[in-house]
Amino acid sequence: MNADAIAADVSAVDLELLTHASVATITTCLYRAGVRRVCPTGIAPLASGQPRMVGEAFTLRFVPAREDVGGIESYGGRGNLHQAAFEECPPGAVLVIDTRGETRSCSCGDLLIGRLKARGCRGVVTDGGFRDTPDIVALGFPAYQRVAVPSPSFGFLQAVELNVPIGCGDVAVYPGDIVVGDGEGIVVIPRRMAHQIAIEAFEQTRYDAFASDEIARGRTVIGLYPATDASRAEFATWCARGNGA
Repeated sequence: MNADAIAADVSAVDLELLTHASVATITTCLYRAGVRRVCPTGIAPLASGQPRMVGEAFTLRFVPAREDVGGIESYGGRGNLHQAAFEECPPGAVLVIDTRGETRSCSCGDLLIGRLKARGCRGVVTDGGFRDTPDIVALGFPAYQRVAVPSPSFGFLQAVELNVPIGCGDVAVYPGDIVVGDGEGIVVIPRRMAHQIAIEAFEQTRYDAFASDEIARGRTVIGLYPATDASRAEFATWCARGNGA
């Protein structure tokens, strides 16, 4: 991984701006910047109305389970990487789990996710599924998955690495990337681009509010979206009047 990508500064202001931008808007900004494979496929919020999610990625990688490695006997000890991920994911971070799309065994359940919440983490994402989903919903914690999976993890999954580059839903996720989730899904922002995208997405969100107002008043979308020089000038006037703050 490029050292510049690791070291790129992401401020609290950048993260705050991203809380005001939708995943759809952020993906558009990234598309314009030339980065297009940013939305893991088939991953959706566990519950409607769950809190929005913004945080740095901390990753967990699984491989297929093998009978001579791990298993239920390995749980409860300090050497179990699966449980360690939920103790080491930093406060303010999002745990992103690579299962290679495995949905015959769960990625985790309510107790481990409850631990993330208690430790001040921002959310959890898997390209597999969770068990105990009604209890996870009750936590009010941002969680994203493919499908509920009641079966225990040790049937088909073995945790092997923490905080390394992974694939999640066919999208590359590097430690420290910024992960944003809303009611539609999630987007992964390359860390080195987060400051730029945060500003652009926030401004695009303001422009979209202006365009929505105009359309509600009967205006055609043509010449309004995508923005033109003329519509940008109108937008500037709209902002100067105190709108979209």
